[in-house]
Amino acid sequence: MFTALDADPSKLDEQEQNFVSQIREHGWLGTSVFGDEAGPGFSYTTGFWLNLKFPEVITFSLRREIAHDTFWHIYRTLKGGDGLAIGTPIESIFESGGAALLPVSESRFKDHLGWSRWFYGGDAFRCVQLFWTDPNGFFPWQAGYSAEFIEAQPDLTEGKWSGLRQH
Repeated sequence: MFTALDADPSKLDEQEQNFVSQIREHGWLGTSVFGDEAGPGFSYTTGFWLNLKFPEVITFSLRREIAHDTFWHIYRTLKGGDGLAIGTPIESIFESGGAALLPVSESRFKDHLGWSRWFYGGDAFRCVQLFWTDPNGFFPWQAGYSAEFIEAQPDLTEGKWSGLRQH
C-alpha cells in the first residue's frame, strides 16, 4: 500500500513532513478539529489501518486530550494482540461507561478525515466511529439516550447507526 511514508520528503511541506515523521515514530497520529456552528469537535487517527490492519478511529465531542489518550489505549490494545469488536458494545475502552465502534460510511470521509485521506492518497482505507454512552449507559441509537447529548455524536455510518436504531 502506497502512503505518504513513501513520498519523496522534498515534495512535502513542513507540516506534511512532521505528520509523516510522527507516524514513523509512533505508528499513528491523532488529528483534532474544533467544533463550530456546523457541528461538534472531533478527533481521528491516521496510521491504524497501515500499521495494525484495523480501521482508523474517529470520535466526537471528547476533549482532545481524552480522545488522544483513548486512541493510545486502543492502539496499545490492538498492538498487544487483543481485538476490538466492531458493531457490539465494548466495556474495555472507557473506565466510566460503554463504547461501541461502528463502520463509517466512505461518503463521510471527505468532510471528516482530511489528513487520513491525504496520507493514504484517497479513500482506500477503513474507518470506525467510536461512540460513548451517556451518563445513564445509553448509546445514541437507544431509547432513553439523553437529549442533552443528542447533537454530540453525529451518525457517520451508512444510516441509523448501522441499522441499530429502529425508529
